[in-house]
Amino acid sequence: MANRSQSDTSATAAAKQQMADFSKFGEAQAEATLAMQKELIDTYEQISRAWLARVKSEADLWSELVTKISSVRSVPDALGAYQQCVAQRMQLVADDGRRMLEDSQKIMSTVTRAMSNGWPSAA
Repeated sequence: MANRSQSDTSATAAAKQQMADFSKFGEAQAEATLAMQKELIDTYEQISRAWLARVKSEADLWSELVTKISSVRSVPDALGAYQQCVAQRMQLVADDGRRMLEDSQKIMSTVTRAMSNGWPSAA
């Protein structure tokens, strides 16, 4: 009977230890998830600010074209102003593509770094 009581006590202690380990793992997992979410939100905010600035530059570009067109005296001057605006717009489109790729890389880098650095393993 004493052996059985000792065996039950050992099993209970082992179960309690497993529950404690599982709880620590859950806490570590939650902390890692929160840290990754915070880093992602910070990254998204940086990206958002850059795109808002980009939208403003687009509006400024077209506003400048309207100002130039309203003050030209000839068709060739109007065409020159429009051609210059289109060239600037094409440059902005090229920059947009580069920025989009960089932003995607930032997001993936943030997720990858968070998953490899702070993500606890089940072991």
